[in-house]
Amino acid sequence: MSCYQIKKLKPEDYNKCSNIWDMEKKPKMAKRFYDELVSGNRITFIYLDNNEFIGEGSLVFQNNDPDYTIAGKRIYLSRMIVKEEYRNRGIGSIIVDYLIDYAQQLGYEEMTLGVDTDNINARHLYKKKGFTTVLYFGEDDYGEYVKLLKKLK
Repeated sequence: MSCYQIKKLKPEDYNKCSNIWDMEKKPKMAKRFYDELVSGNRITFIYLDNNEFIGEGSLVFQNNDPDYTIAGKRIYLSRMIVKEEYRNRGIGSIIVDYLIDYAQQLGYEEMTLGVDTDNINARHLYKKKGFTTVLYFGEDDYGEYVKLLKKLK
């Protein structure tokens, strides 16, 4: 039986996230996330299984998009990802539940996220977790995506 835990990521352990996703393929994103982590604008939680980095999810307090964050009211769920060979085992669900609970403890009323429209598994998970209000549907460099909102209170 595996023994999992969820831990808050320390900046000095950030590079271990490359076990979950290929940071070298997205260096700008990796650097931005690291800078946000160091500044305290991002909190990242790691799902560990026998001390191996398996999944991660972050909460971002402030960004330049008012759809995603409203100071003290709306927090942004960013970069929720599970290592490919561990997907469809309920790990993403555990991470999302943890992030929702954490945001509620901080007093946030709403949580938002963005998800690619073709990411069927993620969209199913988010719908199941109550991210049902569509704030925006659009397209960026990575393709079509939707911004979703969940009320926490």
